[in-house]
Amino acid sequence: MAHMHKQYPQLLLTASEMGMADKSAVVAGVPAMDLMAAAGKAVADAVLELWSTCSVLVLCGPGNNGGDGFVVAKLLQAAGWPVRLAFMGSVEKLSPEAAYFFHAWQGEVEEYSVDLLDQTDLVIDAMFGAGLTRSLEGKARDMVDAMIERDIPICAVDVPSGVDGTTGAALGKVAPAELTVTFFRKKPGHLLFPGRGLCGEVVVADIGIPVTVLDELNLQTWENSPELWCRDYPWPRLDGHKFHRGHAVVFGGESITGASRLTARGAMRIGAGLVTLAAPIKAWAVYATALTGVMVAKLEQSQEAEDFEELLLDPRHNAIAVGPGAGLAGFESIRTRKIVMAALFTGRATVLDADALSAFTNDPQTLFDAINGPCVMTPHEGEFARLFPKINKSPEINNSFADDKLTRARLAAKQSGAVVVLKGADTVIASPDGRAIINSNAPAYLATGGSGDVLAGFIAGLLAQGMSPFDAASAAVWLHGEVGNDVGIGLIAEDLPEHLPKVLSVFQKHYLGHFKNN
Repeated sequence: MAHMHKQYPQLLLTASEMGMADKSAVVAGVPAMDLMAAAGKAVADAVLELWSTCSVLVLCGPGNNGGDGFVVAKLLQAAGWPVRLAFMGSVEKLSPEAAYFFHAWQGEVEEYSVDLLDQTDLVIDAMFGAGLTRSLEGKARDMVDAMIERDIPICAVDVPSGVDGTTGAALGKVAPAELTVTFFRKKPGHLLFPGRGLCGEVVVADIGIPVTVLDELNLQTWENSPELWCRDYPWPRLDGHKFHRGHAVVFGGESITGASRLTARGAMRIGAGLVTLAAPIKAWAVYATALTGVMVAKLEQSQEAEDFEELLLDPRHNAIAVGPGAGLAGFESIRTRKIVMAALFTGRATVLDADALSAFTNDPQTLFDAINGPCVMTPHEGEFARLFPKINKSPEINNSFADDKLTRARLAAKQSGAVVVLKGADTVIASPDGRAIINSNAPAYLATGGSGDVLAGFIAGLLAQGMSPFDAASAAVWLHGEVGNDVGIGLIAEDLPEHLPKVLSVFQKHYLGHFKNN
């Protein structure tokens, strides 16, 4: 991630950061009038490309989002479309540029009324932009209710009205858009649910803001993409051998043996030179029979933790994964805690997933205090709530409507000292130093048992090969999503390691070629 430059298109701007970028552009000599004209033109162009001529209702709000709407109305009318414009607000309170485009509109300006939807084939939603922080009221809310009920196609300007562009929260009911046109850079709310599900297709338009304005902003949020970490990806070298590619150790539980086997397989497939699965003696035969390319180490009964510690005395074991199938029933929970503490005590790169996290539900601080080296934790929402019970109540979280997943993940990373992968359809990867990445390529097919166990293995395998925890987690999550897309419907967890080589091959050709040419 050392190579990450401010100009990357993957940067995400909060609503307030976008406001600062707008102001900086004006200071840099780009007239606000030109920015609004370009924004409106970008929306009109997208509409002309996606829809055939039809009757359009442009709903303009009281701010600059409404100003963009005036431009859209004028351009669509000039293209020969039947356009009606409704405005809610006061002309006197509009910014100078919005007022200019309001007066440039030659047609009738109508009051908000749900009856306007009767002869409408398409709605341009220019009511409220990404900076909205409260739910819609009055005529705006009535209009949204009516749009939802009538299921009219909508093109949203910046975000669908009612979506918080910074958190993706839905501030009350939101009419989902088929197309959302945003400007300069995406906002986190375009990628975080429920916002992501309400935006439809998202188009990012260049409206003339110089990329140099990004240098003035301390931006730390990105949309996951190989361009962020691919220069540090550990491709095999012709002069390398298995010991160059690291040795991952996976702890295997006694009863649910499939989970850690998936983790071990994931670590191998993503390129770890060697993988050892450490298993309690009762389950050793199961693991030894089922795994061929993975070494299986015996942990003697009643001294599993001690045997695990002894295994880790070998300094070549440079990445450790604990949690999948580790067990939480009775004595298993105590054993799992001991194994986690032994792993963390080494200071080597460690992935903690599933039971490794749940085992510390009653005492998370003990876990956090033990983290003294590179560590990645991969909780789903349930595990996160148990491990970080105070974060949802933090004053930094604006949960008047919904929580802010990005801020929660950041706070958790800072509190724990680990890179936190907060899993879900919109997985967030957060580093203790404040950097965060939102993943957007994961398909619904990944919601299947064992999928997370494979992800833990992917991360462990990349850590074993020397990637930093933040980059390893980001790369693993992206590749996990790509494999899910490649397999498609009917996916089961076992498919993920087996289809990874194909995805890696495509990725290698595309991105190595891209960077050689740049």
